[in-house]
Amino acid sequence: VGGGVNVPAGSNEDFIVNVGRRIYFAESSAELDETAKVTLQKQADWLSRYAQYRIKIEGFADDRGAPEGNKALGLRRADAARAYLASLGIAPARMRTKTFGNAKERLVHDCNDISCRAQNRRVVTVLERETGV
Repeated sequence: VGGGVNVPAGSNEDFIVNVGRRIYFAESSAELDETAKVTLQKQADWLSRYAQYRIKIEGFADDRGAPEGNKALGLRRADAARAYLASLGIAPARMRTKTFGNAKERLVHDCNDISCRAQNRRVVTVLERETGV
């Protein structure tokens, strides 16, 4: 996670560079590990400071398994991140979830190597501006 030089505070770039918008999961799991919890804590702190944002929490799976099962797994992952953020004080009304499963057009890497596949087992938090704020 970068140094944030010339990144405006409270901007989308600030969120991506200085907070982190991705968390990763073990194969076939929707359980948050300690690294994911640290990133989500940073997200909650940032979102508390910048209340003008809503977020979309996008869940993904790697390319193994059936499409329906991967969509369900992606949603469980997004829901786990949403629940954790809510436990840290982020209002549920500011968050929505979406699953992409293992959508080919949204894979980080299309490969057979296990370390490469692991990059596709993720949740991405996307900032959305509040309307009227």
